[in-house]
Amino acid sequence: MRLWIALLAVAALATSGCSIKRMAVNTVANTLSESGDTFSSDNDPDLVRDAVPFALKLYESLLQSVPDHRGLLLSTCSGFTQYAYAFVQTEADIIEPTDYTEALRLRDRALKLYLRGRTYCLRALEGRRRGVVGRLQLDPANALGWAKDDDVPLLYWTGASWGAAISVGQDKPELVADLPAVRALLERALALDEDYDRGALHALMISLEALPVTMGGSPERARKHFERAVELSGGTDPGPYVTLASSVSVPAQNRAEFVRLLEQALAIDPEQHPSTQLATLVAQKRARHLLSRVDDLFVALD
Repeated sequence: MRLWIALLAVAALATSGCSIKRMAVNTVANTLSESGDTFSSDNDPDLVRDAVPFALKLYESLLQSVPDHRGLLLSTCSGFTQYAYAFVQTEADIIEPTDYTEALRLRDRALKLYLRGRTYCLRALEGRRRGVVGRLQLDPANALGWAKDDDVPLLYWTGASWGAAISVGQDKPELVADLPAVRALLERALALDEDYDRGALHALMISLEALPVTMGGSPERARKHFERAVELSGGTDPGPYVTLASSVSVPAQNRAEFVRLLEQALAIDPEQHPSTQLATLVAQKRARHLLSRVDDLFVALD
């Protein structure tokens, strides 16, 4: 209701003076930035998939009037990142065995969406500390000492969007070269608030540490982050199980662990943690797909 009132206010004041119009747009931006778990708590992924593009275009339209609104920049960044993962990259992974050409197209789209989301997070970072993006790329280890506890969501989503882009675009050296920046963002966030969003940082670090050793990854560190992510989420987030299974168990050819992790992910009740139902359903969709391909992913031992 608050959102509709704010939108009506913008419509009514669209032809008013610039200062009044800007105030109305700021009201909408503030409301959208504090919209809570409207999408994340939904139990109908198809409904969310169809609704999110409109919301994202609305965010971008508002940012043309309030380009430095930190909350809206963060919401836009996280929105594009989540949409790309849940509804574009996931679909690419699922159809790859039967339609490789379409899977490539979807992955290319996912990459563009991740980079689009990252753009908004980087703008918000620059708003916090001018020149920080350049320092992240040149001297990541010393670029984020200024960050405080309330910067953790921004650090997380910048790292998530950037890291996801690298994961999809591992064949692009210009992207892979930014891995140290992503690691710096997530490690600074961990140092400030390790249990942010029920272990979300540790869950994200599983993917980072699951990268090849030549890219700085470590299966041992990935497992440690998995254990902590499960502990902080109380075992109610299937994401860490699916990530470890797909990114660590498969390369290690540990079939028994792979099956056990995915079965644990599927055993989680989405309603046990209502505010994250959508993420749970998406992760479980990936788990079911991976289990259906177990014979393709593991070499049979005679």
